[in-house]
Amino acid sequence: MEGNNAIGSTAQSASVPASSPCGVGTLGCHLARRLVQIGVKDVFSVPGDFNLTLLDHLIAEPELNLIGCCNELNAGYAADGYARAKGVGACVVTFTVGGLSVLNAIAGAYSENLPVICIVGGPNSNDYGTNRILHHTIGLPDFSQELRCFQTVTCSQAVVNNLDDAHELIDTAISTALKESKPVYISIGCNLPGIAHPTFAREPVPFYLAPKVSNQLGLEAAVEAAAEFLNKSVKPVIVGGPKVRVAKAQKAFVELADACGYPLAVMPSGKGLVPEHHPSFIGTYWGAVSSSFCGEIVESADAYVFVGPIFNDYSSVGYSLLIKKEKLIVVEPNRVTIGNGPSFGWVFMTDFLSALAKKLKKNTTALENHHRIYVPPGVALKREKDELLRVNILFKHIQEMLSGNTVVIAETGDSWFNCQKLNLPENCGFEFQMQYGSIGWSVGATLGYAQAAKDKRIIACIGDGSFQVTAQDISTMIRCAQKNIIFLINNGGYTIEVEIHDGPYNVIKNWDYTGLVNAIHNGEGKCWTAKVKTEEDLTEAIATATSTHKDSLCFIEVFVHKDDTSKELLEWGSRVSAANSRPPNPQ
Repeated sequence: MEGNNAIGSTAQSASVPASSPCGVGTLGCHLARRLVQIGVKDVFSVPGDFNLTLLDHLIAEPELNLIGCCNELNAGYAADGYARAKGVGACVVTFTVGGLSVLNAIAGAYSENLPVICIVGGPNSNDYGTNRILHHTIGLPDFSQELRCFQTVTCSQAVVNNLDDAHELIDTAISTALKESKPVYISIGCNLPGIAHPTFAREPVPFYLAPKVSNQLGLEAAVEAAAEFLNKSVKPVIVGGPKVRVAKAQKAFVELADACGYPLAVMPSGKGLVPEHHPSFIGTYWGAVSSSFCGEIVESADAYVFVGPIFNDYSSVGYSLLIKKEKLIVVEPNRVTIGNGPSFGWVFMTDFLSALAKKLKKNTTALENHHRIYVPPGVALKREKDELLRVNILFKHIQEMLSGNTVVIAETGDSWFNCQKLNLPENCGFEFQMQYGSIGWSVGATLGYAQAAKDKRIIACIGDGSFQVTAQDISTMIRCAQKNIIFLINNGGYTIEVEIHDGPYNVIKNWDYTGLVNAIHNGEGKCWTAKVKTEEDLTEAIATATSTHKDSLCFIEVFVHKDDTSKELLEWGSRVSAANSRPPNPQ
């Protein structure tokens, strides 16, 4: 069954020689090997006194690359981006001051269903239960504050302060992360990584997860009920959501789309998981801000199959979707619910989609309707000579840069909406963090994704406000010789917040962004910057970034008017504002 056996392409074959210099028979060696075995080759870290010995063991593992980040938040974001590309990521920080700094990134990974192994170097095992007060804590002898914080944003926690059960605790946490596709927290006493123990004396059992097998009777019943529901409908549609990634169901999703002939749309947070070159693809379904002619087809359907959706106030545009439950089939990673009727548990998405594909009658009615009403964009964008660059012109040129060798990473803000309108060529990746929407996420995520997918060139679109949160790890990208192209969109403020609720707090101090990046570069490594104010500037900068500096980190600062936004942001912002400002219900 797709994606459910060994984790990562090297999971079954990866092993570390018995002569490994990391110290066979030690906890540190075991953890390093386990990370390699599940597919992690790069670990993002920030050193602190409690994790230094552990870092020594990770460095000593020949198949593991330790990447030092400028701060813990970015290390967590990088592990998030890495997990998107590789299926699992890892970061290492120090106790409490590091743990609480990385916490926001781990919460984001939890919301996006990403397995991130968050490892913390903890106190000396002898200090537990001694009533002592330690540095890096809030001054209480109880060391559980960090653990209690992580319990709400991880699916499993392991506090290793005893070598006797360390092996079991570590393997259980890692297994749980991979099975549930959520982050886990592992704290390791600072005095333990280098100590030999019998449980680590031999090469451990190769890492393996048992396949997930659907309840066969439930699967058959769910497929039969769904096929009956859909085969009697007149104009059904399919919509892909973000949990297609969690279920590793991309191939099964395409199998269903090929078989049924229904129009194929994608939720905004699922963009990049659904092939946009598919002949049935009609665009992004996002309620009132959907792709042209896509929302009308979806909302006028008499049956819709939402595969792996997340319905929240952002994806529903302030709870304004015109979707009726009685017409809706929801396919979750392990459950299928049909209209107002039955819900079938322990039915896995890949099994269900593949089986349903064999039961559906071909029905292209809604797709033909889309072809009938669709009017392709036909008005060329015009501009005045030396006119300040407009955002829609910028994204017209970004569109032309895309290929199967690129990945688009969109920061929270108007880049959400402008990037959503990009047509992704076959094998072109796309990532953004819609559920959590943490500004600044894209800097670390770009670092992590680029490290995992070295055959791709990342094109990151980030606003000036978001960039100010996490700018430092441009430094790490340069150290890692990454060739990302970053478009910094300078419009002087938090534009997405302006469209929800404006105020003086949405205006930020302007920086010389290229000057900052040049200072970070400091003549070490490959980095090229440019300031862009007109379309001529932009054309020249893109040509330089894709030819002369194709092997460099390229940072292009784009100046646009503060009120130059997508029409989708204006519509979306007003609806989210209305949802946020609903008065209290009467008591």
